Formats: sequence, structure tokens, C-alpha cells
Amino acid sequence: MKGTIERCARWLQSGEGGRQLSGYALVGALQLLIDWGTYVGLTALGVPTLVANPGARAIGAMFGYVGNGAYTFRQAEGSHRLGRGSLARFVLLWLVLTAASTAALAVIDLAGGLRWAWVLKPVVDLGLAGLAFIASRLWVYR
Repeated sequence: MKGTIERCARWLQSGEGGRQLSGYALVGALQLLIDWGTYVGLTALGVPTLVANPGARAIGAMFGYVGNGAYTFRQAEGSHRLGRGSLARFVLLWLVLTAASTAALAVIDLAGGLRWAWVLKPVVDLGLAGLAFIASRLWVYR
């Protein structure tokens, strides 16, 4: 455990960690806006949360995969980390996180109504973003 903590500290101090965190935040903020806007639009048109959330997340995910692969987690020499392997890992991670997000929003929608789901969707997805960053850094874009 001590070795892992020391490795993380070195990564953050190297400048690479800060660049990746800020890049992930920028790409993620844009992705969240795309996802949230699409979700609100679809549900306002009457599409149920169980369909609208995965659809909205898929649209946002296309932007996020390319943005994070080409910018946030690019290799030191500037080459990107996009390919079949990273795409397969990204899709698997996306499926797990989308299931969690959709389940949470379905419960919110049932308990408090659609307007609460609209308000809390960014909170739910931001809550999953930390896990997504770690998985992206260590597994998806390796």
C-alpha cells in the first residue's frame, strides 16, 4: 500500500498528474453538459429514464472517449491511446457506470419525479466520475 501511495504522489508531482486531472475535468465537464442536455431533452419529449439515460450517456461517451484518449491520457510523445483494446475496455466501463447511473436516476424519478432526476443527474454522474478517472488512467487508456 505504501508503494502505491508513493507512486501516486510521484505521478502528481511530475506534472503529468496535474495535466491529466485538469484535462479529465475539462473533457468531463463538456461531456457532462452534452449528456445532461440530451437526457433532459429526451425525457422532456416523453422518453422514459430507462431509455433516455443510456442514450444520453452514449452520446456523451463518444465525445469523452475521443477527448480523453486524444488529449487527457495521450502518451508523453504526443501520440494518442485510441484503439480496439482501449475501446473495448471503455465500453465495458461505460456499461457498468451507465447501469449504476440509470438505476440511481430511475429511483430518483420514481421517488421524486422527473424534475428531480433532471436536477440530480449531474450529481449522480459526478459521483461516478472519480471512479471513471481511476479506471481510465489505470485500465482503459493504458
